[in-house]
Amino acid sequence: MIFFNENYNWGIHISLFQPLFLLFLCSSKSSFSLSLPADQPVDMMNIKAFTLVSAVEWELLVGDKERVNIECVECCGRDLYVGTNDCFVYHFLLEERPVPAGPATFTATKQLHRHLGFKKPVSELRAASALNRLLVLCDNSISLVHMLNLEPVPSGARIKGAVTFALNENPVTGDPFCVEVCIISVKRRTIQMFLVYEDRVQIVKEVSTSEQPLAVAVDGHFLCLALTTQYIIHNYSTGVSQDLFPYCSEERPPIVKRIGRQEFLLAGPGGLGMFATVAGISQRAPVHWSENVIGAAVSFPYVIALDNEFITVHSMLDQQQKQTLPFKEGHILQDFEGRVIVATSKGVYILVPLPLEKQIQDLLASRRVEEALVLAKGARRNIPKEKFQVMYRRILQQAGFIQFAQLQFLEAKELFRSGQLDVRELISLYPFLLPTSSSFTRSHPPLHEYADLNQLTQGDQEKMAKCKRFLMSYLNEVRSTEVANGYKEDIDTALLKLYAEADHDSLLDLLVTENFCLLTDSAAWLEKHKKYFALGLLYHYNNQDTAAVQLWVNIVNGDVQDSTRSDLYEYIVDFLTYCLDKELVWAYADWVLQKSEEVGVQVFTKRPLDEQQKNSFNPDDVINCLKKYPKALVKYLEHLVIDKRLQKEEYHTHLAVLYLEDVLQQRASASSKGAETTETQAKLRRLLQKSDLYRVHFLIERLQGAGLPMESAILHGKLGEHEKALHILVHELRDFAAAEDYCLWCSEGQDPPHRQRLFHTLLAIYLRAGPASNELAVAAMDLLNRHATEFDAAQVLQMLPDTWSVQLLCPFLTGAMRGSVHARRTMQVALGLAKSENLIYTCDKMKLKGSSIRLSDKKLCQICQNPFCEPVFVRYPNGGLVHTHCAASRHTNPSSSSPGTRT
Repeated sequence: MIFFNENYNWGIHISLFQPLFLLFLCSSKSSFSLSLPADQPVDMMNIKAFTLVSAVEWELLVGDKERVNIECVECCGRDLYVGTNDCFVYHFLLEERPVPAGPATFTATKQLHRHLGFKKPVSELRAASALNRLLVLCDNSISLVHMLNLEPVPSGARIKGAVTFALNENPVTGDPFCVEVCIISVKRRTIQMFLVYEDRVQIVKEVSTSEQPLAVAVDGHFLCLALTTQYIIHNYSTGVSQDLFPYCSEERPPIVKRIGRQEFLLAGPGGLGMFATVAGISQRAPVHWSENVIGAAVSFPYVIALDNEFITVHSMLDQQQKQTLPFKEGHILQDFEGRVIVATSKGVYILVPLPLEKQIQDLLASRRVEEALVLAKGARRNIPKEKFQVMYRRILQQAGFIQFAQLQFLEAKELFRSGQLDVRELISLYPFLLPTSSSFTRSHPPLHEYADLNQLTQGDQEKMAKCKRFLMSYLNEVRSTEVANGYKEDIDTALLKLYAEADHDSLLDLLVTENFCLLTDSAAWLEKHKKYFALGLLYHYNNQDTAAVQLWVNIVNGDVQDSTRSDLYEYIVDFLTYCLDKELVWAYADWVLQKSEEVGVQVFTKRPLDEQQKNSFNPDDVINCLKKYPKALVKYLEHLVIDKRLQKEEYHTHLAVLYLEDVLQQRASASSKGAETTETQAKLRRLLQKSDLYRVHFLIERLQGAGLPMESAILHGKLGEHEKALHILVHELRDFAAAEDYCLWCSEGQDPPHRQRLFHTLLAIYLRAGPASNELAVAAMDLLNRHATEFDAAQVLQMLPDTWSVQLLCPFLTGAMRGSVHARRTMQVALGLAKSENLIYTCDKMKLKGSSIRLSDKKLCQICQNPFCEPVFVRYPNGGLVHTHCAASRHTNPSSSSPGTRT
């Protein structure tokens, strides 16, 4: 058993099949069958591709002559010729009458009939319309008769000794006034080629064959021959033959049909219809017809076969049998320029093809999508390109809906894409998804039979959910492609509705990116499904920020329920922070501050930098608004003073006062002694130290009696009252480290003598307490030892008590000596460098002075061009000589634009 895969590449030499066919020929009992793949449906024969219509009834043909039988037929346009066994040729005119609701009917009108003068049957008829001649084979002789009156040509030209013949429909001569005829001669194993003109014939070639030929077809220089035991391709121009495959002529008659340019259809063993090209290659898979086939024809895309009881129709595209027509006693099957005629011995019939589009629609109606698509592709060659494209796109769309109804979503998606489906056709299946303003109407005739998704799924909720998930995926894919051009509003609105109904995460992604959702429909749908946060995003996208913020506020306040975002308050603050509408920000400033002062103030403190530069919000207005919110006010002033570094005394003083009030309030609270108080004090001290813009005297007055000595010391330092400040630090706070830090930060950006004076002042305060104060004495020693380089050692030694040991002052003395030596050596280096530089300049000067200058009365001043009257002159580096008074009036080199230099 042999399996033929329809996807297999049939571009193979048919000669490769010879061993296989020989195997079947070895025994008459051998069986040869073709099996379908397991996944291929078996019931493939319910396509109505052709309708059998009577063309010539028996009574019209011969009347009451019962012994007369039809032997052959020929059709050329409207002219139908019939040859009978009593040597008559009948001429009919065929009139085709289209029927809107069914197949066309034919009416045959008898023109005339003529006896050929022989006693043998008329074997074959062939029309040569270019010559207006009919070639008639009777009694092994081919006669030429006129096509209209059936009279033999006056010259009596004929071809004798012909068993059968074929016309070359791909002639090689190029002469329009002759036809090429190939005959199988009565001479054994002989083929003859003739040129037939209007009134004469001419033999041009005789070919000998290895076996007796039984059937022949011609294409150009190539003959396709059925010999006694095999089929061959023979090039009569070159004499080269190509064996195709064997067959047994004793079992059944051969069939050789030219079906197209350089391609033939042959009856092979085992009931196979084989295709072969002139190169001996099969480019199509074979069709499996009856083993008793007596005739075959091609009406693309079908192969039609005739046996004793049936007419069978196979597709050339997928090799499947599509139709079977009962037809007993048939013995003639031929195709004439697309018209297929069959005949019994008593009547002539025409196989009228149903329009391919009707066949395709029938396949689609029976859900046979793949067959319909194969048939549609095959129809391309017979339909104009533009018409085919329109038809094929519609077929793809219909096939897509069939796959969609069967929940084959991947296949449906590809068909929709390939068919360039107007996606609204798909959306319209889903109730209420298209906007109410949409003007879309479904295609007519309709692409499917479903009113809506409920009918398609028959109310099955699981199927309906799958269909909705598919539509979500499909719309999301196509919304950014050309498929969406022209109706993006319909697509995005439908997608929004699907997301909202399914509570899909992508709803928010859709609304925060570019979209074309229609506001009216979308807002009502979101409100219906309680998607208030998403509705706010929709309002925002449509420039209705006030409605958006109010809706979000209602959610936070609990007026409506939506749990989409747990941090919605922070989101509102962030939204207002970046909002360009100042009125909107002011409208909701109190609300956000009432919820949280620290977070709410961010609408003013975290605004984008570019907006801050435009100064869209006046700081004074903001401060006035924040007076009711002290924590927020502090945050905002910190933003102005520390972050933006605004150099405005009012803001600095205000912030310092707020810090001070906070510290005092915390100190007044007995339970508030934690880290918060320390943090606020640290902020106050940093501000007092770093800023030079606040009102110092005002703050000093506020600090009186407040018990904040460190802050008082900083303020005295700002007034230049360093001794008073250090006195507070040393004697009131006993904070010696703070005193040292004071000297350091007060001297930042100052010259070294200023810093030295501050350290000497601190040392004096330490020493002024006398030797009895051991704590201050230790502090003084530590000060000297840690900052030895900041003191004048000689002055310090005069200040120190005589009772201090050198060992205690060893680090100070060591550092002082090291600093002194370093300073001395640095000065020596600088002095040496200066001397070297001076020596270089002196050397250059000596070189200039050492060169002689010759001055005579012929030497002219380069400025005034007058001679020198006395030996007094000015010499420039380039050697130019000028008068002294000329040099005084001109300060540039006479020969260059650079300043001159006296030497």
